[in-house]
Amino acid sequence: MTTTRTTLAEIAAEAGVAVSTVSKVLNGHSDVAAATRVRIERLLSRRGYRRSPVARRPARTGVIDLVVDEPDSPWGLAVLPGVAEAAEESGLGVLVSARRPDILLPRGSQGAVLAVSALTDRQRTGLDRRAIPFVLVHGAGQAHRDAPSIGATDFAGGCAATEHLIALGHRRIGMIGGPDRLPPARARRAGHGAALGAAGLPADPELIRTGDLTHAGGLEAAAALLALPDPPTAIFAADDLQAGGVYEAARRSGRTIPGDLSVVGFGDLPYARWLAPPLTTVRQPLHEMGVTATRTLLRLLNDERLESPRVELATVLVTRASTAAVRRGTRSAGSP
Repeated sequence: MTTTRTTLAEIAAEAGVAVSTVSKVLNGHSDVAAATRVRIERLLSRRGYRRSPVARRPARTGVIDLVVDEPDSPWGLAVLPGVAEAAEESGLGVLVSARRPDILLPRGSQGAVLAVSALTDRQRTGLDRRAIPFVLVHGAGQAHRDAPSIGATDFAGGCAATEHLIALGHRRIGMIGGPDRLPPARARRAGHGAALGAAGLPADPELIRTGDLTHAGGLEAAAALLALPDPPTAIFAADDLQAGGVYEAARRSGRTIPGDLSVVGFGDLPYARWLAPPLTTVRQPLHEMGVTATRTLLRLLNDERLESPRVELATVLVTRASTAAVRRGTRSAGSP
């Protein structure tokens, strides 16, 4: 009687994964999601698949990379815990690198989460040529729409921030956006404009400023807004660090927050809660973005098909003490 030996292709087909994923399990690789590994192990056992002695060696330790714009990037630090949590689920470690995705090329990274504001065409080509799987976090994914990316609902967040200020009676609302080259900055500014339009308020170009997503950028832009003959009674900054600069500009001009000026930020970094008064801001689910990006990377390492290259997680307005109803008697307290 002839016994037909089970093949890897048959195991892979029944498990719904690629043959290479089954091979990784057999060879003890750690870069396979826990649930996928269990499913394959059960099929191997049920089918009586005979492993070679080499395939019985213990799983090796694997590492993925997290690349951020700056070594002390508050965004990178906020994403890191989620990346580490999801990596640990599959027995992987995380290395953090700053500024250069191409640093991954010579060291043979298994894969990377890129929490960067921009990815150049040259860097993308290098990653693709070396077949290094990667997932983008934040805005860079909108510039590479075919690349796996995790973002947030920036347009909706911009709407929510401005609607909040309108509901408090503010009619002259300043907006400090990020550089136009960054898709999230454009989306937040568009959301701000949409909220003004829905409320029947004119979009005054004089009240729209652009600055770097830094404290200094917010300070410079806010100082210009507050120096206007008819200054805003509220400012929506497209980044929490910019909002910190708005606080300093208000202090320098003798204004109080929120008595003379209401301020809304974007991001909900830990920094937002440390400001005095604590900052009303649009929360990006940065921890969840890190978790989702890493789990997406693990699916790529397992040769699993993604339903969509782009995933956007919901933002939500967090109201704190930096916003209040506009004072009676100001021009902005009247009807539009």
